[in-house]
Amino acid sequence: MDPKVNVAVIGGDARYLEMIRQLTRNPDVELLLTGFEQLNQGFTGAKQVEFEDLKLNELHAIILPVPGMDSEGYIETVFSNKKIQLKEKWFQQLPENCLVFSGIATPALTSYTDKAGIKLIPLFNRDDVAIYNSIPTVEGTIMMAIQHTDFTIHSSKVIVLGFGRVGMTLASKFAAIGADVWVGTRYKEEMARITEMGLTPFHIDELSEISPECDILLNTVPALVVTKEVIRPMKSHSVIIDLASKPGGTDFKFAEQRGIKALPAPGLPGIVAPKTAGEILGNVVSQILKEHQQEGSK
Repeated sequence: MDPKVNVAVIGGDARYLEMIRQLTRNPDVELLLTGFEQLNQGFTGAKQVEFEDLKLNELHAIILPVPGMDSEGYIETVFSNKKIQLKEKWFQQLPENCLVFSGIATPALTSYTDKAGIKLIPLFNRDDVAIYNSIPTVEGTIMMAIQHTDFTIHSSKVIVLGFGRVGMTLASKFAAIGADVWVGTRYKEEMARITEMGLTPFHIDELSEISPECDILLNTVPALVVTKEVIRPMKSHSVIIDLASKPGGTDFKFAEQRGIKALPAPGLPGIVAPKTAGEILGNVVSQILKEHQQEGSK
């Protein structure tokens, strides 16, 4: 990348510490940090600045926290006691070729970037990030399953809902440690792949008929699929781990009333393996910046 690429990291969690380290290794990146003043450590190759002192017209990219921003424009600042609010006018001061990174695209963030005519890149929508992140997600899920059960995963009946990028890795790894894995999906082509993997497919609408035999239920579907009808006949020792983004796909209140342990577990990579999760984000951001600069030089 030539000339220097000015990148501002505004807020973030433990994952972002490793991502910052990754980005500082790139000599072509000029890294500015805001929202990290409570950190005891510094970063060689990065400069901490106040939010108000950012020269917006000189920025080539902005990296916002994984949750993006809320409906009022506030962002997550784990390492700062200062609240940072991004307003519509703020985005309109950015250059048209500026990239805005976040983990997810919230409605407010999408609206502001669209109106400003700048590109928003929700990293967690990318296949490469999701597939890499599925590894720490599954490790964290296995950890939770062991912690919250008094029986082995081996020989247990495990139901996985959804056969996307995370669901596929979940099904594969739980089967590898001896579980009897059933996978719920709505798509015939996914049922064929599930069968090819030696697992048992079923249509997700049949879940309430299968849940009575379930020991561990793992949900990746971001819609209410683990309903009262599904939970009511489940065994008392069953455990539900819901990996879908908030608010999840489980009726947690009914599960509590029924005495079934139901655990919301979004964002596991950042909890169980923030270093690895940060490396993934840093590598992908670096690659996107490189491609963007190459496109701009043509």
